[in-house]
Amino acid sequence: MQAMVIEQFGGTDVFQLKEVSTPQAKPGHVVLKVAATSVNTVDMMIREMGDALPLSPALPAILGMDFAGTITEVGEGVTQFKVGDEVYGCAGGLADLQGALAEYMLADANLIALKPKSISMKEAAALPLVGITAFEGLTRAGVKQGQKVLVHGGSGGVGHIALQLANYFGAEVYSTGGGDAQLSLIESLGATGINYRHDTVEAYVAKYTDGQGFDVVYDSVGGANMLNSFEAAALNGQVITTVSLLELDLSLAHFKGLSLHVVFMLIPMLHNHKRAVHGEILSSLAKIVDEGKLKPVVDEQVFSLDQVGEAHARLGSGKAMGKVVVTV
Repeated sequence: MQAMVIEQFGGTDVFQLKEVSTPQAKPGHVVLKVAATSVNTVDMMIREMGDALPLSPALPAILGMDFAGTITEVGEGVTQFKVGDEVYGCAGGLADLQGALAEYMLADANLIALKPKSISMKEAAALPLVGITAFEGLTRAGVKQGQKVLVHGGSGGVGHIALQLANYFGAEVYSTGGGDAQLSLIESLGATGINYRHDTVEAYVAKYTDGQGFDVVYDSVGGANMLNSFEAAALNGQVITTVSLLELDLSLAHFKGLSLHVVFMLIPMLHNHKRAVHGEILSSLAKIVDEGKLKPVVDEQVFSLDQVGEAHARLGSGKAMGKVVVTV
């Protein structure tokens, strides 16, 4: 089969189109023909950082975590899927797991689910990593009817899914964005847009919560922005973050009694820990999609397999809206 292989870590030019062996089914796994995959920030981190990142695969490697495709072979012990099923998931591209930047992929059956029927392969490939991340964070924080939820970065990958799911769970949702295009997307997905370039945290907390703060803050920006999340959260509120690789003064979180939820959705893949939970979440997401309550946004620029470097550059530019997708 053809695959985009990297033989060294580095810039967007490291990908090479090569012929490699097609994977064979093994117990508990399926082989699938990949239709599409999407680029996540962690894919770029692996490509750039290599061995400095503990989850990076050994070289040569095939990256790409998310996928949508059709099962071509079913391994021993797999009863929930059959040949011909259209599925999606996040099941490779790190550690010893071959990724989705190839014509075929081997996937643990616990890490996949039947693809939502109402969306395309490209849209389905955009959903797994960000969908699981958003779902896990919101459910851990116990988001429910009547709460006010703030999503930082609502036009990005995780953010645009998190704000739709928060709506689905019954919350009143607000989201920050940095320009007219981002705010337009946020509003179209059902949240009240906040321009963080113009409005201070104090100002929008006063305007939308009467100064009380948001019950839940989903911070998909992370880093130093977590201090803004602490400031925006209500007393005894919940803060969810996907980017917490930093040293931070937690004094404000302490005095407000905040609960902090760090979401690192790669744990089941890396440690073979409760992988079936991911399959269950993907099944739940597919149901919500087919109810018309969740729609992954695909960036206007879609790339082919031999344009993976350009796809990485597009995501790295910060200009993409929603998810950057590669068709195989």
